[in-house]
Amino acid sequence: MTAAAPAPHFGPPAPASLALAVIGNCAFSALVDMRGRIVWCCLPRFDGDPVFNALLDPSEQASAFAIEIENFSHAHQFYDPNTAVLRTHLFDGSGQAIEITDFAPRFYSRSRFFKPMTLVRRVRPIKGAPRIRVLLDVRFDWGRSTPTVTQGSNHLRFVGDALTLRLNTDAPLSHLLAKRPFLLTREYNFLLGSDESLAEGIADTARLFEQETLTYWRKWSQRLHLPLEWQEAVIRAAITLKLSLFEDTGAIVAAMTTSIPEAPNSGRTWDYRFCWLRDAFFVVRALNSLSEVGTMEDYLRWLGNVVVQAKGGHIQPLFGIGLELELPEAVHGHLAGYRGMGPVRVGNQAQEHFQHDVYGNVVLGAAQAFHDHRLLHRAGIAEFERLEAVGEQAIRCYDQPDAGMWELRTRARVHTSSALMCWAACDRLGKIAVVLKQPERAVYWHGHAQLMRERILREAWNEERQAFAESFGGRDLDASVLLMIEVGFIEPKDPRFVATVDTLEKYLCDGPYMRRYEAPDDFGRPETAFNICTFWRIDALARIGRKAEARAIFETMLAARNHVGLLSEDTHPVTGEMWGNFPQTYSMVGIINAAMRLSAPWDSQV
Repeated sequence: MTAAAPAPHFGPPAPASLALAVIGNCAFSALVDMRGRIVWCCLPRFDGDPVFNALLDPSEQASAFAIEIENFSHAHQFYDPNTAVLRTHLFDGSGQAIEITDFAPRFYSRSRFFKPMTLVRRVRPIKGAPRIRVLLDVRFDWGRSTPTVTQGSNHLRFVGDALTLRLNTDAPLSHLLAKRPFLLTREYNFLLGSDESLAEGIADTARLFEQETLTYWRKWSQRLHLPLEWQEAVIRAAITLKLSLFEDTGAIVAAMTTSIPEAPNSGRTWDYRFCWLRDAFFVVRALNSLSEVGTMEDYLRWLGNVVVQAKGGHIQPLFGIGLELELPEAVHGHLAGYRGMGPVRVGNQAQEHFQHDVYGNVVLGAAQAFHDHRLLHRAGIAEFERLEAVGEQAIRCYDQPDAGMWELRTRARVHTSSALMCWAACDRLGKIAVVLKQPERAVYWHGHAQLMRERILREAWNEERQAFAESFGGRDLDASVLLMIEVGFIEPKDPRFVATVDTLEKYLCDGPYMRRYEAPDDFGRPETAFNICTFWRIDALARIGRKAEARAIFETMLAARNHVGLLSEDTHPVTGEMWGNFPQTYSMVGIINAAMRLSAPWDSQV
């Protein structure tokens, strides 16, 4: 009697983690785990329905797109240098291996950027002829709806109420539908996107899209003004920031996920798939430092609409990426959340907040457009007059209580960081007026900036703590006061600022890592370090002359990145694990800023 053949063994999916790579094309994005499984992808844009939601759904009903190798042994994942094209090598126990290539097409064609709603996956054997299994589970309505699947000669259609997706492939459809293993003896291509037929053959289209996308990113990276040191880290951070741009409107998302908790079982789960004026300013500033001004020009289109829409009044701190004003926050209780740590939130209540630092972020985000002669559309008098309305709002609000930049939901104070950014709005408007030869306006704005500065220095300083406190007349500490040197409010070696750095290190730092603030918030005391605060500390140390310490902390942060060089929002100071939404633009900004601040000059080596 012949023994039965052993059942194929593919093993369970990789455990949920932030060991993820991002692919995208400035229209949408997807996250791929270390075994080549797409676990998160919102369509038709960043803030859309996650057609792949396994990152937030640990159940067997999770949706994902996996290409698995039988008898999996180990994996190796990396980006093609200087690109957003991802390679994943999967090895089986016999040493056989496959390569999965993942990307979203982006290149210049017909006088425009071609960035279709299309995921391209290409798989080929690189050693032997292993067996693979393709698991494509699409869901709609946040996992609650299973699409109707129809089959064509070389495609599958996933039909939903609001969206229909088409998979064009030259792989055997019978194997895909049955989720049956098959030998990989040649290259296969999978193009998942809009319900449209391809103009050319499947393999030819996939090959062309890959070639053109590689060329686009290599040329884009080639134009960056890089520091001498840490170039690979800076390039990866810059590409990630570029991928966070929603080019259609110019908005920049804070992160590509929702509801990754800031700390284990903390309940601190938020939806970051929107455009915060604060975060976007820092992204634009970081890319400008690398001479990548295209993102700023796109963002200025979006920012101009925000300013005009406000009509000189209140500006909310964040908007939808299509300029949506209302982002009602809701909880999806049917999803367990990342590692079962819900709640899963959609929308963000912070849209309702008063956060007065927003006025400084608007003016700072637009200021370079009045000074930079490289821009195709330099700003002038009309744009200045619109920004003046924003400045007037800063004058009215700088000493009024607000939710602050950390978006506290149950406490309002006159936050130092908010007053600081209102000062920055007036200061920059005065400088812009000088450039535009408007002397009376320059005097007006510099006068208000001076009055604000004197009051901030007087009312934010806490003699007992020997530090600038988080609010006027307060004593609690907050890392955001380190932005005083970022915006040029105070000299780095001013004794008050040096003392503030010393005090913050004593009370907010866990070794190299820095928390946001010391006072409990709506959820208690913060447990994890907020990465951008650590980078603010690095910048402060470098500027006050403690450069060796700054470099050591920077190396620690580089080591905290995942296997492809990405960071989330938070780092656990004990375990070193990443927490918070991913990839976080704030954190990637920090990598660029620290490298530019700390690197040896080119003429020291070349």
